[in-house]
Formats: sequence, C-alpha cells, structure tokens
Amino acid sequence: MRNDNTRWALAHIFASYNDTIIHITDVTGTETLAVASGGMVVKADRMESSPTAAMLAAKKAAEIALEKGVQGIHVRVRAPGGHNGPHNPGPGAQAAIRALSRMGLRIGIIEDVTPIPHGGCRKKGGKRGRRV
Repeated sequence: MRNDNTRWALAHIFASYNDTIIHITDVTGTETLAVASGGMVVKADRMESSPTAAMLAAKKAAEIALEKGVQGIHVRVRAPGGHNGPHNPGPGAQAAIRALSRMGLRIGIIEDVTPIPHGGCRKKGGKRGRRV
C-alpha cells in the first residue's frame, strides 16, 4: 500500500465526436474543482472535438486543479454510448489524458465509464434494418 500524501482528484473526460469536456472533481465526485471544454478554447465549431482543443482544455483544467492543491488524478473516460450513440470515445480523449500527465499530475487509474444499454429501447431502422 502507498504511504504518500498525494491529494487525489477525479478527471471525468467526456469525449464525443462533437466536443470534449474535462471535468475535475474531488475523489467523491461531488465537488467540482475545474471544468473546461473544447468549445471554450477554440473559435471554429468543427474544431471543438479535435485533439488540439482537448489538449488546450485539459491544460486549462489542470492549471486550476494544481492551484487547488491536486497532485494526482484518476481518469474516467466516457463516450456518448447509450442505445444510439457511439461506444468509443472521440478523438480528444487520448490527447486530454496526455496533456494532464504533461502538466505534472500523477495519473492513477484510467477507466471507461461509457453507458452500455441492456435491453431498453428498440433501435431505429425499422423491421428490415438500415438498407444502404
């Protein structure tokens, strides 16, 4: 077991194909320490989900978290998921994690928390499926 006094936090990274949102909370997940998104750091709408925007957003969030005394971070990556969203995270997820570690934050556990449907609603596409 570790015997260090590292102050840990959670980084919730939501990476879709339209945007990347980085939300840093305390370990319980109740108190927000920092929030940044791709749309906050780039001008063009099409750039919001890009790895570049994700890196800048992660940098911005990490700076705020470091000011508040956070030294280590557990990462939770989430894609839109559900019954009709993509189940793999967008292009910004990897870039965001890399940027967080470059800022000097220790990375603990990286886990995928994409919602997975079990049963639920019927998929769109009708009786014969989507005909291409």
